[in-house]
Amino acid sequence: MGCRLPVVQTGMGWVSGAHLTAATAAAGGLGILASITMTGDQFRDAINRVKDVTDRSFGVNLRAGQPDLTERITWATGQGVKVFSFAGAPTKDAIGRIHDAGALVIPTVGARRHAEKMVEWGVDAVIAQGGEGGGHTGEVPTSLLLPQVVEAVGTQIPVIGAGGFHSGAGLVAALAYGADGIAMGTRFLLTAESRVPETIKGHYRSASVFDTVVTTALDGAPQRVIRTELIDGLEKASLLTRVPRAALRANEFRRQTGTSLKDLVREGLAMRKSQDLTWAQLAMAANAPMLIKTALVDGDPSVGVLPTGQVTGVIDDLPTVAELLERIESEARETLARLAGPS
Repeated sequence: MGCRLPVVQTGMGWVSGAHLTAATAAAGGLGILASITMTGDQFRDAINRVKDVTDRSFGVNLRAGQPDLTERITWATGQGVKVFSFAGAPTKDAIGRIHDAGALVIPTVGARRHAEKMVEWGVDAVIAQGGEGGGHTGEVPTSLLLPQVVEAVGTQIPVIGAGGFHSGAGLVAALAYGADGIAMGTRFLLTAESRVPETIKGHYRSASVFDTVVTTALDGAPQRVIRTELIDGLEKASLLTRVPRAALRANEFRRQTGTSLKDLVREGLAMRKSQDLTWAQLAMAANAPMLIKTALVDGDPSVGVLPTGQVTGVIDDLPTVAELLERIESEARETLARLAGPS
């Protein structure tokens, strides 16, 4: 994948912009640009800004059903982007288009059977995210999921562990399970280059490992977030009050990302069919990005959502990305030396 260290910075919506992605790539990791929350113009500008800072390899994160997927793949590969990640399963058509352009496809999976399916479809690696991970997440903890996925597909493609990683010792643990590297989201959110407002970073740093919750109140699918009064209120609210508000925020997300109403409806219908969503769940799914933006961009956690991995409870500093990756590499080498024993 063109990076020096087996460490991936995940494509976190509203967080993984050009500044953070470029810093990660320049420091030796694989930075992934979160393009789902960007308009087409913002997407192209972000790729150009990363390239202005570093000539190292980096990736972009896409959504399988977004209306301009083909155009983004074509333009990004033309600019030399070599890695495309997907939070869920990409389509066979998208995988083929990316491969035809000479680039790699890396979806995130939360179960062994999902990894096996992705291998059948021809992806180049998988990120196996355990239940400790932030945002949309599964039920199986990393310590159980990772060896299962490695056993199923590890001899065919690389496996990258995610969910709970933040240190060099964790990297060695992932390697011991048979993985080829680790992916981190929350740890990169809490760095100097992350453009998340400092007040919001303070909320993450003050949270304990007991202060996160997995909720389905946002879009019907399990998401790990920091527990707030807003989350408690959403979980108690009825669909009659949640859905109208969700629809309004969904329209705002459509406007900010430059998506036409026709495309939004088309994608929504495809999501409803492929994920077996109710109309209420569909409205909430389109609403969730705006709730996240309110916190991570606008800096208001009282009416916004704070996606996080459970690892937020053990992070208390804000290093630069270069310092973080240097620390992880050093800790990993020290851990390996300790395990090897006296020479």
